[in-house]
Amino acid sequence: MRQARRNETEQRRRRWVRRLALLFLMLGLVWVIGLIAFVTRIPRSGDIDTTATDAAVVLTGGSERLEAGLELLANGHAKKLLISGVNKDIDLATLLGALEPAEIPKLSPETIACCIALGYSAEDTRGNAVETADWMRQQKFKSIRLITAAYHMPRSMLEFHRAMPGVQVLPYPVFPRQVRQEGWWRWPGTTNLLVREYNKYLVALLRGLVLPGDAGLAPVRP
Repeated sequence: MRQARRNETEQRRRRWVRRLALLFLMLGLVWVIGLIAFVTRIPRSGDIDTTATDAAVVLTGGSERLEAGLELLANGHAKKLLISGVNKDIDLATLLGALEPAEIPKLSPETIACCIALGYSAEDTRGNAVETADWMRQQKFKSIRLITAAYHMPRSMLEFHRAMPGVQVLPYPVFPRQVRQEGWWRWPGTTNLLVREYNKYLVALLRGLVLPGDAGLAPVRP
């Protein structure tokens, strides 16, 4: 009798182990399919729209982003430029001084003084979106071009659409040379980067479902 009960308990335990293993296998498969779908959503070099917008925002994180924002401002594709997520000890002169002279578009001192703003409060992508939404309300702007690395664009667009639903947000990706989008699975560094970014995207997506809405506005220094 006791042996029969032990056998039944062991069989029940094995069934639960198999079910859990199957569940984790299915979740892993869904995660991999989602990763592939996520990577296909990352913009390619030919996916750039140059339609004029009221403003452009650069998310700090690479000189290519700042250079692209300055070029858009110099070419008249945006009326004003916000640089979001700037370190509190850094001013505009320091940011521009970090660029190679050949990378800085020709901008008059008047344009630099009137049309470039620095945001100091954002510490992550969600903070960038909230900070930019506050600035857009101050400026009464209705359209903006979002400048960040291509691999960062899906999560950035998610956060920006969530923070400013009434604003037209156009992506303007830049392409860091060290990120190999073509054949990304063959490059361990790029693979690790995309996996981390995909996981962050999932967290942002779930956070929006569980905690809808953003709280707090970020000050922007003109």
